[in-house]
Amino acid sequence: MIGGKPTWRQTLKGWLYVLPMLIIVGTFSIYPLISSLAMSFYTQYNSVQNKVLATGFDNFKYIFSDPNFILALKNTLIFVVGVVPLQVIIGLIFAVLLNHIKVLTGVFRSIYFLPFVTSTVAMALVWRWIYNKDAGLMNYLLGFIGVQPIDWLNDPHYGMLALIILAIWKGLGLNILLFLVALHTVDQGLYDAARLDGAGPWSRFWHVTLPMISPMTFLVSVSGIISSFKVFDEVFALFGGQPGPENSALTMVYYLYRQFYELNQYGRAAAAGVVLFLMILVVTLVQIWWSKKHLHYGKETI
Repeated sequence: MIGGKPTWRQTLKGWLYVLPMLIIVGTFSIYPLISSLAMSFYTQYNSVQNKVLATGFDNFKYIFSDPNFILALKNTLIFVVGVVPLQVIIGLIFAVLLNHIKVLTGVFRSIYFLPFVTSTVAMALVWRWIYNKDAGLMNYLLGFIGVQPIDWLNDPHYGMLALIILAIWKGLGLNILLFLVALHTVDQGLYDAARLDGAGPWSRFWHVTLPMISPMTFLVSVSGIISSFKVFDEVFALFGGQPGPENSALTMVYYLYRQFYELNQYGRAAAAGVVLFLMILVVTLVQIWWSKKHLHYGKETI
């Protein structure tokens, strides 16, 4: 009966429905997470026999005293700060412009979305040509404003900037589509009422559009921050398997990759992964706390 207390048969039936998904989540998400947390305390580990010989906090002490880890932490934060705000702002601008275009709208949406579905390796090959010092498109365009050719892929001063530009370009397509969906859900009556009150285009955008699409802005920001903290493919593909010139693009995940696959230091890699997980968790919780106080949902402001 609707609204009544479920019987044990109904409860059991409900759990049976979700059991397959619980098994998948437990096997491929929860178990690896717990195993990684446990492995971060393995100070002596025989991977061949899968035997733990000693445990402790030495892995965490090591990574926080490792200059490369501190550099990876710094680079990751710079990458997140450099990519996410610009992805959100530029994506919103393009979405608003596309929302007003009535001709060939589907074509433009497909063009903007293509980078998101393109293979990272193929995309990196194209950008390696764009960043080429002697024949690249980037230096060719910069030459029109008097900028001397830049060795984007070999100069440590520009390695992170090259990575940030690539990441922004790659993530724009999805953000644009998500913002377009949000813009289509805004009640046109709100714009009509704002016009009657004498609100101009900028005032309507600031006081109507932004508050009404704030939940989507929050979603785009959270997903962008999480993906930016975990950046690896772009680094590996753009710089040919290296973390940029003189480690200028060394990120947390690349540091983890190097410890695990190159140095076979599984405990240190797991410890770096735990630190990365905690960083993402803290940032996400802060965003959720902020969203409950400031975001607009439907007719109420949370």
